[in-house]
Amino acid sequence: MPSLLFVFTSADKDLKGGAIGWYLPEAAHPYYVLKDFATIDFASPKGPNPPIDSASVKLFAEDSLSVQFLNDDTVKSKLENAKKLSDVKTEDYDGVFYIGGHGPVIDLPIDPINIKLASEFYQAGKITSAVCHGPAALVNAVDKDGESIFSGKKATAFSNAEEELFHGTEVIPFLTEDKISAVGTYEKSSKPWEAHVVVDGNLITGQNPASSTGIGKAILEVLQRK
Repeated sequence: MPSLLFVFTSADKDLKGGAIGWYLPEAAHPYYVLKDFATIDFASPKGPNPPIDSASVKLFAEDSLSVQFLNDDTVKSKLENAKKLSDVKTEDYDGVFYIGGHGPVIDLPIDPINIKLASEFYQAGKITSAVCHGPAALVNAVDKDGESIFSGKKATAFSNAEEELFHGTEVIPFLTEDKISAVGTYEKSSKPWEAHVVVDGNLITGQNPASSTGIGKAILEVLQRK
């Protein structure tokens, strides 16, 4: 069975001290799409119990998969025993998936261990995927020529328009759409909050929470072709 690494943020505060973390449906929906087809390990920079964004728990309190994820004993164990990124070996996995939330914009882009791992996954031709703010974790990853993995590629992420509607522009160090647009081709849905997933080779990205199921399906499709 193929193996995947789900990477969560360890950041629990934004630039203004507000509570942040990883975004619930962006972990839950892909997990349940993929769990019967791949072995899934969890990891974060600091390891066990990565912080969840409490706002996402409230916003998705009626979302059945999100509720299931929170109460799933297997998931609880995976979170409690999440690996430190420093203990991860890329050769153990067929791909990596970064969950969104504002947290990944704070810690993962500047974490040297994450940058090295993300670059290794991409350079090995393995699935390198992320949803919403998750692509922020990839903005400093490089290909074999030392160029951004977004260079010459199509990708998506939480849009500037969505960030403004979410009142998030002042609490994170950069806008992910801007970072991708500077080196690659950024794509988005015709309207904010609509699902949009982009697959370009082994780079798979989703725009927003609504894209969480779609990115899981896209990852599964690529996995099944390998």
